[in-house]
This record gives sequence, C-alpha cells and structure tokens, in this order.
Amino acid sequence: MAREISRAPERRHDVVGSVRDRHPVPAKTGARSEIRGQRDRKSFGTTLATSAHVHRDPLSGALLGVALGDALGLPFEGLSARRVSRRFESPDRFRLLGRTGFVSDDTEQSALVAQALTASDDESVIRSFRRSMVGWFLRLPFGIGGATLRSCIRMFFGARRPGVSSAGNGAAMRAGIVGVHLRGDPDRRRRLGRSLAQLTHDDERAVQAALYVAELAAECAAGNDECLATLVDRARSVVTHPELAAAIARGRTLATSSHPTAEQVGALGNTGFVVHSMALCTFCFVRFGTEPLRAIEAAIRAGGDTDTHAAIVGAWVGALHGASALPATLVARLHDGPFGPTHLRRLAHALANGQAAPRWSRLGALARNLALYPVILAHGFARLIPR
Repeated sequence: MAREISRAPERRHDVVGSVRDRHPVPAKTGARSEIRGQRDRKSFGTTLATSAHVHRDPLSGALLGVALGDALGLPFEGLSARRVSRRFESPDRFRLLGRTGFVSDDTEQSALVAQALTASDDESVIRSFRRSMVGWFLRLPFGIGGATLRSCIRMFFGARRPGVSSAGNGAAMRAGIVGVHLRGDPDRRRRLGRSLAQLTHDDERAVQAALYVAELAAECAAGNDECLATLVDRARSVVTHPELAAAIARGRTLATSSHPTAEQVGALGNTGFVVHSMALCTFCFVRFGTEPLRAIEAAIRAGGDTDTHAAIVGAWVGALHGASALPATLVARLHDGPFGPTHLRRLAHALANGQAAPRWSRLGALARNLALYPVILAHGFARLIPR
C-alpha cells in the first residue's frame, strides 16, 4: 500500500512547505545564485544556464549524488512523511550511526554497474555485472529487495534469464550511471540499459523506469541550457507503458504548478512500486533540482522508500550540477571504505579515461555489512516504539 504524505494541518508535515521554508524558492524573474562561479539557477521548471567554462564532472557527480541521497535517506526508509518530519530536522548530517554516512544497495549496485561499464563490449558488461551481483549477494547486503534477492539466487544457480516479474525500483535505482557514461551514444544506452535492468526485473514498467532514469541522467550530464521540465520531457520519450508514462507526467505537472499541496504530492505515492517512485522522483527533480540538497531533502521528506528515491534524485542532480556542487562536508563524512567517496571517484575516473576498474576490498565490504547489521536491527526495533 502506498504511504501518502501526511494530511495533518501542521506546516512542518508538508513536504513542499518544509523544504521551501528552509530554503526559500527564488522568484522566477531573474533570481540568481552561484554554483562554482558561473551559473544561473531559477525556480522549478525554468532555465538552468550553465557556463561553458565550468567543469562539472558528471560521472563523479552522479555516483556521489547516489551515495549522498542513499546515506541521508537510509535511516528513514519505510517511515511515513509525518514520522520523517519528526526525526529529520534538516539535511545537515547523517543519522544512522553517529555523524558518519553509510550507503546501502542503491550505491553499491550503482558502483557495480559503473565497474561493469569499464568493459569494452555489451556482452562483457552484462557478464561482469552478473558476476558482481552474485558476489554482492554473498556478502550479505542489508536492505536487499525481494525481487533482487530472488534474481541473485537464480544467478547463483546459473539461470539464463534470472530476472523476475517485479515492478519494484531495484533496476531503476542503479541506472543513472548508465545514462551519464553513455550520454553520447543513445542507441547503446537504451540497449544496454534494458539488458542490465532485465537481469533482475523483467516487468516492463521496471525496465522502462530504468531506461527513463538513465535517459534523464544523460540529459542532465549533457550540460544543455534547458529548463528541468524540458529535460524530463525529452527523457520520457523512452517510456511507452501508459501507467508509467502517466505517473511521470503527473509528477512533472505537479512540480510546475504554483502551490502543490501535501495531499497532491502524497497522491503520487512513495512506495518501492516503480510507478510511484518515478512520479515522486520526477516531482522532486523538477521542483527543487536547481539545488542538489533541496531535491534530495524533498525525496526524503516524502517518506516511504526514502533511500532509493533520494539516491535516484541524487544521481540526476549530481550529473546536472557536478560533484563540486554537492555539499563537501557531507560527502567527506561518508564512510570511506568500499563504495565510499574515494572508491566512487576512482570509478568515475576509470570510466572517463577508459581504464580498468579500481580494486577494492570484498572482505572489507563483508565486514562492514556484518558490523552494521546490529545498527540496522536497532533502528527497526526503535520504530516499533510509539512516538
């Protein structure tokens, strides 16, 4: 069942109001603020002009954006918007374990896709990612989705077509890096994007959602001087499934309306059902995407599948604005082991320069997972306490 945004009269439970109150939306008429020296940023749906001289580093931006959204949203996964509002005062620090941010499957699978993309041909990419997913599964990741779990078991036993019939958002959450890396090759981007998605999810809605996430990431990385709504309009051309297309359209339309209410945003849905996910993520990107942290915060405040939604939005805004536009203090506080900032930057460098993927410690990843299991369980039990 979809978790709707709270309809309580208190303004702090309003996703739109909460984000706007903390970060006032600039006026549409010529409001400016700087991102890395030279950039115009205006309110939702308006032009985002980028100086040709700004080096945005979209590959690092996309991977670090996924990690930032994932780590900020992880402690609130499964909570309603009302409960998130009580626990999430501002996105100034991480809240899982002290002030250190820890990533989950969203970042890890995105990194494994990036690692696979360093291979030279499509067949090698698919083979590498499939092998990596089996290893990832054997390292006992926490928070693994049901469809991904079943497909990993099928991969382990050698199934030729391991994908399962699921419209979850597991394939979409890792697709952004495909679009950024292959932004100049739309045919390969869509062909490879479909194959990667079908390794775990073969429901057409899940597959097309992954293609949409990749397509919008490619549009963001291209650096065109376009309004955010226009980027979405171009990206959704890959979506033909009527239910998914209608959901994306609802999110886009609501984002460009004057005063969207909490009830309207809640009606988009906030569960792991990919139709809900694409509507909500589109809304957050178009409405708040001129400022990366605002867009990520909005995805978290909506409740539900907070880490995945924030990770998807994080990939888009990271590709759009570049790594240097992400809050450096928060990025620096991400746990810097496997799938941490150093690993992700090295992956981005390898992709950008056609090099082999960097080495990382599989045992270190397993040790981290085992160490965090008590923390994850403690958070789960704490949610049973009425507040």
